[in-house]
Amino acid sequence: MSSDLLDALTALEKQKGISRDILIEAIEAALVTAYKRNFNQAQNVRVDLNLDTGTMLVFSRKDVVEEVEDDRLQISLDDAKAINPAYEEGDVVEEEVTPRNFGRIAAQTAKQVVTQRVREAERGLIFDEYVDRADDIVNGIVERMDQRNLYVGLGKVEAVLPQSEQMPNETYKPHDRIKVYITKVERTTRGPQVFVSRTHPGLLRRLFENEVPEIFDGIVEIKSIAREAGDRSKISVQAHNDEVDPVGACVGARGSRVQTIVDELGGEKIDIVEWSEDPVVFVANALSPSKVLEVLVNEEEKSTTVIVPDYQLSLAIGKRGQNARLAAKLTGWKIDIKSETDAREHGIYPVEYSDQTDEGEYGEEELEDFDFYGDEE
Repeated sequence: MSSDLLDALTALEKQKGISRDILIEAIEAALVTAYKRNFNQAQNVRVDLNLDTGTMLVFSRKDVVEEVEDDRLQISLDDAKAINPAYEEGDVVEEEVTPRNFGRIAAQTAKQVVTQRVREAERGLIFDEYVDRADDIVNGIVERMDQRNLYVGLGKVEAVLPQSEQMPNETYKPHDRIKVYITKVERTTRGPQVFVSRTHPGLLRRLFENEVPEIFDGIVEIKSIAREAGDRSKISVQAHNDEVDPVGACVGARGSRVQTIVDELGGEKIDIVEWSEDPVVFVANALSPSKVLEVLVNEEEKSTTVIVPDYQLSLAIGKRGQNARLAAKLTGWKIDIKSETDAREHGIYPVEYSDQTDEGEYGEEELEDFDFYGDEE
């Protein structure tokens, strides 16, 4: 073995973090296979790489037996004693059988093994790097696309942006710069596979963390997110400092902070509401920008009946029920919206709080058209 290869192994150990001993072991195993394949040898052999002298030797290994059945794998006790009187039955005799022209094959084999191990090590390092970045946001460049997926370059790896994770209101072109959310990282035979998303609620969370210092510092906390990507989203926030307005912090001066996020998401509308442990307050906030007159809570069914002014009914429900649907997802409560007139006709408004404990006081004749659940199907 040439000293150049030894120097290369030492350099790889420093640059790629691949142990030289592991490389040597892999090369020895590959050389055994190469020897058997190229020289049509079936006997057990061992390859020894001497790091000090830079030499490579091949040794055949034969079991010492009384009666030889296969002379490629066995040697008689008498023949073994002729080599060394100390040999006994059951020992293994090693004899150097290095072919004269084995050097060229050895060099090619060593190169292949080193190349393969370097590739595997690089893939391992990339996997370790990105597996720790799952649930994080990264900048990428659109590289190519096919009928199903978009492929985004993240530097060391090409991530997959499935069609289901692409924004319906966006058109992507090669070389476009986009922010993506890493949903999962898998180890495959072709190397690490990174999957990213533009529709995941986590993308919205990370964008707010990057844009709002109070969220990054933990002063303001994002409690929940409901998102219909590309169209509209709602987030609930809570301040852990009484002097901080959580909604105002997220909106920013003249809406500068939230507008930056809206622009990044292609004009997606974002409602920011204050979280509350009181479902009455939280549900009312979640239905913003609609005005709410009353919220009636049924703890057992985790449902609410929300009464709004007649002229606010369509606003509370939203286009195709979107506002009520997002509010239900945001709060986790079932929401039944009734107009003030309808509520009066059903005798549930104005509310007589002393009678609300009666079972079936409200919710018995809910309007199915305006009935929304917080749990996603």
